[in-house]
Formats: sequence, structure tokens, C-alpha cells
Amino acid sequence: MATRKRTSRSATPDTSGAIGDHASAARVLRQFRQVFNAVKTHFQQVEKKTGVGGAQLWALSIIRSTPGIGVNALAEAMDVHQSTASNLVKTLVEREYVAATKAPFDRRSVQLKVLPSGTRLLKKAPGPFTGVLPDALAQLQPETLVRLELDLAELLARLNPDEGSANIPLGQVV
Repeated sequence: MATRKRTSRSATPDTSGAIGDHASAARVLRQFRQVFNAVKTHFQQVEKKTGVGGAQLWALSIIRSTPGIGVNALAEAMDVHQSTASNLVKTLVEREYVAATKAPFDRRSVQLKVLPSGTRLLKKAPGPFTGVLPDALAQLQPETLVRLELDLAELLARLNPDEGSANIPLGQVV
């Protein structure tokens, strides 16, 4: 996909200190659009190539790397709500990518294992399995992540978002 660079707008941050500076706000908005579009494009490519959503593919990759993992541990590994992980697993089991067997020590829990069809699916899937945004964030320097976290916290305070939305996988949002 070709991108056209605009020469009339500066990529240099405005450091004048003006609160609510329209030009700075517009530049940051464009950056958010680029982030969201990169995430959306990745998930579209994943779904087109594999027939499953990005969150399902991520769950499948975790189950492959941790045979016998339970739904609660999967939810923790993905940093999502348990019900979200349960729904992802249900779909993967229905499509016969994952087997869920009752745990011998606790019949209420299940142990998850990737089936051969799930392994084949992962082999043809474009990476990263976690998604492009978590992968990019993991590559940032710790001090950059701290600044980003603080700045995003200030933005979120102004947006007043639903707290529960923080645990919804991006593949189900964009």
C-alpha cells in the first residue's frame, strides 16, 4: 500500500507550549489514525489469509506455546476478561483448531491443546500473532513506554472511557 507524504505539514512537534494548539492536535490525531489503520490492516490481512480473527489467532498461538493451559491462564496471558477468552476458545474448539479436555485434578476446568489443523493454520498466518501494536510497544525503550503511559493516561482522563474496554482485544475493536 503506497503512502503519500505531505510536504506542507511539518512532522516536527510544536514546542511552543500552547495548550490546545490546533496544529499539534491535528498532527497527533493523524498519528492515531495511522496507528489504528496499521492495526486494522494487519487484522484484515490475518482474517483474509486464515479465516480467523486476530484475537483467535493470538489465543491459538498461546495455547500452542503452553499446552494444557486453562481458560483463566489464557485470559491472563492475553490480558483480557475470562469471558472473552472463553468465547475465543469456544470458537477455536468449534472450528476444530483446539481440543478442550477436562482437567484430571479439577473437573470444572479444561486443559487446552492445539490440534494439527490449528498448527497448520498458525504456519500460514502472518505474524506477529500478538498483533502489530503490542509487538511494536514491546520493542520500545522502557523510558518511552513510561512517557507514553503517562501521556495516554492524561488523554484518557479527558475521554472518560469505559474501564472494561481496556480488556477487549484490539482485533475485536477495530
